[in-house]
Amino acid sequence: MGSYDEADSGNIVVINDYEDSQPATPPMEQPKVVGAAAAQAPIISSYNDKIRPLLDVIDRLRLLMVMKEGIQLPTIVVVGDCLPEIVKNISAKLDANVSELEKMPKALTSIADATQAMMRIIQAAKESLKKLLWRGEFDEYPEDNTKHGTARFVEMLNRFSDELHNCEESNLSKDFLTEEIKVLEDVKGIELPNFLPCEAFLRILRRKVERISYLPIKFTEKYWDYVDDVVMSVLTRHSEMYYHLKVAAKGAAHNLVQKLREQSINWVKEIAEMEKLTGYTCNPDYMMEWNKLMNQKDHFINQISGTNMRPLPCSVNLQGFGEIQVEHLRQHSNVSILQQAFDLKMRMVAYWKIFKVRLVDSMALHLQYRVHNLVNNDIDEIVKELMGPEGHGIEKMLVESPAVVAKREKLKNSIKVLKESKDSVAKIMDRIVLYDAYLV
Repeated sequence: MGSYDEADSGNIVVINDYEDSQPATPPMEQPKVVGAAAAQAPIISSYNDKIRPLLDVIDRLRLLMVMKEGIQLPTIVVVGDCLPEIVKNISAKLDANVSELEKMPKALTSIADATQAMMRIIQAAKESLKKLLWRGEFDEYPEDNTKHGTARFVEMLNRFSDELHNCEESNLSKDFLTEEIKVLEDVKGIELPNFLPCEAFLRILRRKVERISYLPIKFTEKYWDYVDDVVMSVLTRHSEMYYHLKVAAKGAAHNLVQKLREQSINWVKEIAEMEKLTGYTCNPDYMMEWNKLMNQKDHFINQISGTNMRPLPCSVNLQGFGEIQVEHLRQHSNVSILQQAFDLKMRMVAYWKIFKVRLVDSMALHLQYRVHNLVNNDIDEIVKELMGPEGHGIEKMLVESPAVVAKREKLKNSIKVLKESKDSVAKIMDRIVLYDAYLV
């Protein structure tokens, strides 16, 4: 609908329906608009020389479809008031599109350009990974805690330590001495009295290590899965504008991380096998802990087989163990084997504490070492895989993705429309200024 009214102030107000993109009617032809048809009517130019330039520029902007660029045309137009606001909006949108176009990567036209772009992206990703996984600098992802690699590693390591210390094999009081007595009976032979066979200790140690071996493997897998996620995210961010490079780089990086993952798992399995073969520590805490626990041996044996105690207690309180059920031990009449089983148990308890700490420390040092090598050296293997045999892999980067091509063309077209719109408005504003000057 279009109408105009001369207000007392001298400004002319025009109310328009800008959903219709038809051009204005010729200046000398004024159709009659009545009833429902008024809602679909185009802008009607007035014979008034002051309103016609304004109506012309609005029609011109409608023909250029500037509203598709996010520029809102007014539905109530006041001469002299609306044009500066339209110019401001067009200029802001034009500046934003030009800036975005300049930030887009230039189309790669040669192997040298593609190689340079690839090296720049890999180096940028490498520096980001150093910050996240090694140095603990999170300025690139201040709000995304999932990318704070060093902090997440400490959390995972602490959870692994808790699981190890709270697992079934760390339960000291369950079936007290049952396993030790069985093993001593299995390995007994011709030997000196009260001699504790080394094989008995190793047999129990092998069983315990075997039962907990899944924990460090699970922890290793979980940590490398996390590293893989971080590496993928960083590479995606740095190679977003190069589709073929992004796909190839992510594939190469995933293969690299999986290789390191398998190496760490194999290392964990090797550590477990070494622990099964030999019970050894130079830690003086072992002897201190064993002696402290052995000081309770006489009291414990007396509670089980003492002839002067009636009734015999069902449980015994031991320092470091709490209340221990002992009814099942009274079926063994041989006090010597109870004493040996107690000795064997205390040795294993003292040694198991050291083993758990040693395993956690070893895991932390190993994974830190591997991540250090990843972000400083191993990541360069991605470049070799991207280059491919005889450097042919880099040629794929010369082909831009359809999405990037479409975005560049859309920005160019938008900039062209906005420039034409800005020029059209500028010319009309100049006409209005000249008209006002003529009236003066």
